[in-house]
Amino acid sequence: MSILEMKVPSPGESITEVEIATWLVQDGDYVEKDQPIAEVDSDKATLELPAEQSGIITLKAEEGEVVQVGQVVCLIDMDAAKPAGSAAAAEAPKEEPKAEVKKEEPAPVKAEAPKVETYAAQTPSPAAKKILDEKGIAPSQVTGTGRDGRITKDDAVTASVPAMGNAPAGGNRAQTTTKLSVLRRKIAARLVSVKNETAMLTTFNEVDMSEIFRIRKQYKEEFAAKHGIGLGFMSFFTKAVTRALKLYPDVNASIDGDFKINYDFADISIAVSGPKGLMVPVLRNAENMTLRGVEANIKDLATKVRDGKITVDEMTGGTFTITNGGTFGSMMSTPIINPPQSAILGMHNIIQRPVAVDGQVVIRPMMYVAMSYDHRIIDGKESVGFLVAVKEAIDNPVEFLMDGDERKALEL
Repeated sequence: MSILEMKVPSPGESITEVEIATWLVQDGDYVEKDQPIAEVDSDKATLELPAEQSGIITLKAEEGEVVQVGQVVCLIDMDAAKPAGSAAAAEAPKEEPKAEVKKEEPAPVKAEAPKVETYAAQTPSPAAKKILDEKGIAPSQVTGTGRDGRITKDDAVTASVPAMGNAPAGGNRAQTTTKLSVLRRKIAARLVSVKNETAMLTTFNEVDMSEIFRIRKQYKEEFAAKHGIGLGFMSFFTKAVTRALKLYPDVNASIDGDFKINYDFADISIAVSGPKGLMVPVLRNAENMTLRGVEANIKDLATKVRDGKITVDEMTGGTFTITNGGTFGSMMSTPIINPPQSAILGMHNIIQRPVAVDGQVVIRPMMYVAMSYDHRIIDGKESVGFLVAVKEAIDNPVEFLMDGDERKALEL
């Protein structure tokens, strides 16, 4: 008999343990090579664990169990033949118990039906009604103990007014307790540490999306036909951020004890919502990317996040983060810094609003933007100046992001 011991592979540098989030197979199942058999959570990502060989699997770890990297979590009997017809055999005995239950159910229903349907059920006697009225209690909130369910005087005397905020009798009071995943616990710890260990402030501004709307409307079909990707807002904001980071290098920095680390490159973390929560894959050297390059890389990373294929390395690092709460309808927010970074830009939803332009009130597509920053190394002058630089690039992308040539910038 050839038995393969499957061990937990290392998801990435510095990760020593993972949690078995979900087994995708059951003990004794036949699995095919490369078939996903489990989802495992680390403190940075959720990853799929594929079967290394085909055979009958024996599970050696429970869901929710924390296991060390290199620990055996299952065995695969590679000599076992794939069973045939087991599914049909398993279904056959399930039909008989259902038939037996149906035969037994009518008896108790018939016996209780007359009692439930009688007019006396939940009907108070005259004396009981007077007491309930004085207490402000509805008859439906009292269980009658009299004949056929009638509410007696004693029932009314012992009835009590439900406490304020309590659900009325018969309401759903169920609750569910679910253990947080390793990833969610790590995110929670990091967010709390940011609030406790940084001097976080937020500055706000608004941007006019009119020009970007015009560019997208004019070129989106040609751009998609040539490059096979859509022309979205995120590429413009990413390039506006990389430009602003060059103008205000202290925003592109992190603090390490008594030292400040400045980066000559812009690795932009893009917040992407996935089935396991918010992930922040990184665009490496985004300052060197074109608008098309940003769109292509964001699409690739977002697809990996939503399919659970993103790797730890693709989410490690980053010198600045962009998050777009506007996709969920957020009007304004104060985004939390993604440590060890020192700043984050929050985008929001776009609303047609009246604004004053050259002394005239006009309707423009406007967006509020917010930048949270660590005041320990970023002063107000730099933070406000940075956000103003982002604003001027979004308000006038042709001049500041496209060097005056729209088609060349879009590689058309």
